[in-house]
Amino acid sequence: MNIAVVGTGYVGLVTGACFAEFGMHVTCVDKIEEKVRDLKTGRMPIYEPGLEEMVERNVKQGRLVFTTDLAAAVEQSLVIFIAVGTPPDGTGAADLTFVREVALAVARSLNEYKVVVTKSTVPMGTGSMIRKLIEENRKSPVAFSVASNPEFLREGAAVEDFMRPNRVVIGTEDPQASAILKDLYRPLYLFETPFVITDVVTAEMVKYASNAFLATKISFINEMANLCDLIGADVHDVARGMGLDNRIGGKFLHPGPGFGGSCFPKDTAAVAQIARNQGYRLRIVEAVIDVNDEQIGRVIGKVREVAGDPKGKTAALLGLSFKPNTDDIREAPPIRIIEVLQGWEMKIRAYDPVAMEPARKILKDVTFAKNEYDAAEGADVLIVATEWNQFRQLDLGRLKKLLKRPAVVDLRNIYEPSEMKRLGFNYRCVGRPGIDVSKG
Repeated sequence: MNIAVVGTGYVGLVTGACFAEFGMHVTCVDKIEEKVRDLKTGRMPIYEPGLEEMVERNVKQGRLVFTTDLAAAVEQSLVIFIAVGTPPDGTGAADLTFVREVALAVARSLNEYKVVVTKSTVPMGTGSMIRKLIEENRKSPVAFSVASNPEFLREGAAVEDFMRPNRVVIGTEDPQASAILKDLYRPLYLFETPFVITDVVTAEMVKYASNAFLATKISFINEMANLCDLIGADVHDVARGMGLDNRIGGKFLHPGPGFGGSCFPKDTAAVAQIARNQGYRLRIVEAVIDVNDEQIGRVIGKVREVAGDPKGKTAALLGLSFKPNTDDIREAPPIRIIEVLQGWEMKIRAYDPVAMEPARKILKDVTFAKNEYDAAEGADVLIVATEWNQFRQLDLGRLKKLLKRPAVVDLRNIYEPSEMKRLGFNYRCVGRPGIDVSKG
């Protein structure tokens, strides 16, 4: 089966590569010529474990190609996935400019029956908009179907999530389109993957509801962590005690500086705006957004606790990406932390295993270190901002000697307070009793 994936961003590239791995012939389309040239030579625009090798393998075997020719890709494909960006507009709603552009291009190139599928996260009703655009702009009354097939990919684990998903959601009112899309995912039947077959608008809603709920869990545990800080309880035990209840589950109950990345901030804002447009307020989602916006200011105050007056002092920041195993710095808490610290007139030394290059493009007056220890040398406080695995086993004795003062603010709770006390650190974390060795 020939398929086209329009957009070679995070979702589009992973989708195209994984469908090629399933044995499909996939044409990935992007209008940025430089990006397409890079992909043809094996240069990845994003860091995602396992993706580069998968792309290389399928390009070599002729199942995956990259082009800027959208018309040709549409003409030769049975299924066209729309995987373009839907950034927030000034109100927080999703901007569908790129989706409309693709729908119009599909209409102009419609030569035989096609299934047009939204993979991007789009507001409820987008499928109807796409159908109308194609109907009104096609050159002849060629039949087509519109479907929604939302993605549920975690950055840093996207390849595994696509190849072994928790579920596949297919939204369409057309039995023929449903059969074609189920055939695309036939390799997943071996794993007995659950399929949710529904209508288009419901499938669109599933994506927003899922991300809003996961974001809610993060903001909820951050609120509990903030309360634990005030009363002296340990949020790790609280989260474990909650998570062992199967009705709650332990995933996403990890306190920290709040959620970031390309999905949760954008999608919570978008679904809240969709509701307002319908004359309804999603009060829980709005509260989730408010808690997340305030969390950075609350946790970064711990720097003052261990370093005193921050003006003129140096902070060493470990981590720049919004989560481990990705170079994505969109809405990343570490970037927001740097902005706060620079507002306090602190000097910043930073290190991240893969996100240094994108960070250089947006950060000013930051010294980018060669490694964790280079970042720490001469700093007044060390801040763990992203929980990369390599930060979990640092040589703490060496670190203590390199720091100007033994002060650590661990915003990901990767170290044990008792161990940090034994080693002589002034240590702060999130929702767990901190240690100030100066007070015994």
